[in-house]
Amino acid sequence: MKYTTIVFDCDGTLLDTSTDLFNSVNYVLRKHNFPERSMAEVKAKLGNAVAYLMRHCLPSTVADSDLESYIDEFKAYYGEHLKDTTAPYDGILDMLDLLRKKGYKIAIVSNKIQEGVTPLNKEYFGDRLPVAIGERPGLQRKPAPDMVLQALKELNSTPEESIYIGDSEVDVATAENSGLLCIGVTWGFREESLLHELGVKHIARKAEDIITIIEELNK
Repeated sequence: MKYTTIVFDCDGTLLDTSTDLFNSVNYVLRKHNFPERSMAEVKAKLGNAVAYLMRHCLPSTVADSDLESYIDEFKAYYGEHLKDTTAPYDGILDMLDLLRKKGYKIAIVSNKIQEGVTPLNKEYFGDRLPVAIGERPGLQRKPAPDMVLQALKELNSTPEESIYIGDSEVDVATAENSGLLCIGVTWGFREESLLHELGVKHIARKAEDIITIIEELNK
């Protein structure tokens, strides 16, 4: 096989985490009597990690120097509610099982904190994804290549034999910065039109399309 390794984004690609993230953002806003955000507003800011999400959902009057306390409140609440409504998108588990059956090595790379990635991976994917890299000290988060390269190191793979799959502009940039081919998915937190604007050549509109695209690339 030309491509042996598939690296997945998590939120918006494998898991629909939008409602739990939306609820956690608005919990913090309500607590401080700030205006709440719509689902569309929250979704638009997902993918760049917690600090970016909270900076853009909090009022601009909140000083950057005060941001950390709001981030801590978000993390505490989300840590208790991260599995309230979260679930894999349709067809994801079957797709992962088929990839494994066909011999592909697979991993998650997410800008979610490691303390969020680890329990979600175990809860929803069992042993399907043995490598799951989240935000942690010493690794620059996406779109820097650090997290992807760490996953490839743990899988004993190279960028040349690997594909990165995600739903957002962050993921497209991550793939490019890491030297991986990119597959974009349309069921996540961004519109398909954005993927076209970013020049993504391979687009999956349902989970089984991922298998079809990879198999075509390996012909």
